[in-house]
Amino acid sequence: MAPLRKARDAETARATRRAHGALESAVLAILWEAGRALSPAEVREQLAGRNREGADELAYTTVVTILTRLHDKGALSREREGRAYRYAPVADEAGLAARRLTAMLDAAADRQAVLSRFVADLGDHDERLLRGLLDARVQQPVAGGE
Repeated sequence: MAPLRKARDAETARATRRAHGALESAVLAILWEAGRALSPAEVREQLAGRNREGADELAYTTVVTILTRLHDKGALSREREGRAYRYAPVADEAGLAARRLTAMLDAAADRQAVLSRFVADLGDHDERLLRGLLDARVQQPVAGGE
């Protein structure tokens, strides 16, 4: 019975992680759509309004935890308002994806190998797109850059 229980516990943990990932995505979507910093209560209200399955509303503390985790990951900025914070995304969806890619490269022991494998795995369309972006960057260097 112990192996079956361990398997069930592992599956529950995986489902919880997926749920947290989905919840983080939903929170980010709400903040992007709002176009302004929101309080945890406002985010909770928006999440409840999107809940189509009729499930119980999320606890306020759960929303605060998700917002805090996103802030700790660098995805959100926050400003104090009274005893609470208001949260806003630091970038749009593409900007956050680019930040994640940069963080992964920064964490890699061999940055060149990672980039080399990435480029090798690109499809023809993405390779042309990347080449065009790099060519455009060379033609218009960033101010103060090389």
